[in-house]
Amino acid sequence: MLSPAFFVCTIPCVTDILLATDSDRLADEVEAAIAGLHLLHRVRAGVDVVPAIEAVDPDLVMLDLQIGNMGGVAACLAVRQREEMGDLDERPVMLLLDREVDVFLANEADADAYLVKPLDPFSLLQAVQSNVPPT
Repeated sequence: MLSPAFFVCTIPCVTDILLATDSDRLADEVEAAIAGLHLLHRVRAGVDVVPAIEAVDPDLVMLDLQIGNMGGVAACLAVRQREEMGDLDERPVMLLLDREVDVFLANEADADAYLVKPLDPFSLLQAVQSNVPPT
């Protein structure tokens, strides 16, 4: 019988990321940057973020600042409120900002991380990797 230490996994564990954006271009950029390392789930409306978290249980939530009906800041605040109420487990939330001055909004929304668009694929992957909890 082989000991459990004999088996070594050389394939990185795939983690789930929830992206909320109504921009197909942004979704394509994020998917290209994290392809193969993470499984991307997408919602197109901020109001769908909390139900999607309940359904998918993602390791990271990534929110576009500008989403048509409920922006990333409001969605982040809704997630944090539900976490405080005990309805959701705590998880990292990353905001994708339009401008550097939007950092204030990310901090006020209690986001764990943020990136300012346009996104650099390497910086995006690095930010995702540093904000996804180890499995």
